[in-house]
Amino acid sequence: MANSAQARKRARQAIKKRIHNVSLRSKLRTAIKSIRKTIQSGDKATAQVAFNTSIGIVDSIASKGIIHKNKAARYKSRLSIAIKSMA
Repeated sequence: MANSAQARKRARQAIKKRIHNVSLRSKLRTAIKSIRKTIQSGDKATAQVAFNTSIGIVDSIASKGIIHKNKAARYKSRLSIAIKSMA
């Protein structure tokens, strides 16, 4: 348990920051799921549109440090390859 005023404040701030980060991470996962769902449907044009709209979300969350920039690049690369390989 935090004993000093500074430690109590840091604990309060950590809780707020954690809640914010959890919501952003959830937004990221939802965006990626929407791309994967459109890829499964088989419509390449719709998948490309979903990919283009979700890339901004992935980049912004990576720039905020919620996920690592290499992880964001890996997501984008794999989803892009999946869309390009659609018949």
